[in-house]
Amino acid sequence: MANEVARAMGAPLDVVVTRKIGAPGEEEFALGAVTQEGDVIVDRKAAEGLGASPGYLDEEARRKRAEVKERLRILRGDAPYPALEKRTVVIVDDGIATGSSMEAAVMSVKRRNPKAIVVAVPVAPRDALARLSMEGARVVCVETPWGFMAIGEFYRDFSQVEDSEVRRILEESRASSQARPI
Repeated sequence: MANEVARAMGAPLDVVVTRKIGAPGEEEFALGAVTQEGDVIVDRKAAEGLGASPGYLDEEARRKRAEVKERLRILRGDAPYPALEKRTVVIVDDGIATGSSMEAAVMSVKRRNPKAIVVAVPVAPRDALARLSMEGARVVCVETPWGFMAIGEFYRDFSQVEDSEVRRILEESRASSQARPI
């Protein structure tokens, strides 16, 4: 999805890697997320309500930090991270559920001092979008349905994109970005 947006905008493409911290026994329900720098965002109220002990959260954060590090190695290799200072950065995802992963992505991008951050998604619940707006991101979302349950319910095919495909797309984008002036 991000590749299509970058192509349409004539913009370079890169990746921000985050990992959600799932609830005990309900991995898909995010209680928080880990940024690519290793910072942890946790919804303490949700964590307590779903029985996630501090020990559980610490262990999950440790595991997710390792996953982020490995995903960065796989997807970025040794490619330098692009300079974002004084640029508008558009963060694209297939949708937002709780918003934890996107909050972590916004936090990572903010560290690089962009001029502005735009979050672009096709579907998300209203409360998650409101939180992202409070973080200073401009949010563009096609649908904000009532009774939102999961992103996958809005797709005919919600299968994962393989890492090899993501890496190929990133490499192609880097090569074409080097061929044209910014």
